[in-house]
Amino acid sequence: MRVLLLCDDQAHPGKVPIDGVAPLAGQGFQFDIITDAKDFRPEMLLNYPVVLLSKSNNTSGEDKTPWKTEEVQEAFVKYVENGGGLLAVHSGIVASPQDVTLNKLIGSRFVFHPKATPVTVQPIKPHYITEGVGTFCEIDEQYRIEVLADDIDIIIASYSPAQGEESKYEDDPASNSPECICPAAYVRSQGKGRVCVLTPGHYVPAWINPDFQKTLANAINWCAGK
Repeated sequence: MRVLLLCDDQAHPGKVPIDGVAPLAGQGFQFDIITDAKDFRPEMLLNYPVVLLSKSNNTSGEDKTPWKTEEVQEAFVKYVENGGGLLAVHSGIVASPQDVTLNKLIGSRFVFHPKATPVTVQPIKPHYITEGVGTFCEIDEQYRIEVLADDIDIIIASYSPAQGEESKYEDDPASNSPECICPAAYVRSQGKGRVCVLTPGHYVPAWINPDFQKTLANAINWCAGK
């Protein structure tokens, strides 16, 4: 299956997801990679059953210019509603204030994360995506998200222990909670298409963990309608 991978932004080097999906090539997946959004055109979406979005609203790691124009966001909505699959991983849900249309499609937006810490990731309900996936723990950024859609189905949760001085976002009560359990994966649908969000993935070890690899493969297949 050919999958379009959009990655690379100021805080998230493209090398991480590129290295992270490399092991999946032996499982029948072919990834066409775009790291500079200047090379992206909305009509490209039509060539792929699934798009893996691991890129915030920076054109590239060196160019902070926004690329998620309203035209681009509307193209993603049309793509999904017509049957396309969108898999947003980690920085794929990091949004700029103008990303309202895409945020609604994805169903959430990133709010903040505490400093990197051991994050335990555990399936919490049966689903195609969680088949064969076990609990695992890796050093990662545990994303705190704002849910924007009322139909998200949370299938995997993440847990991080108390860190004391946990985050620079000290005014946010959640940053100083003794412990935190957050959504790590959820699914939703829109029109004929499917959306899956996976919040882990700041570092390569999280991507290449065998259980996360299984999650990724299942999520791509599920987003493609399997």
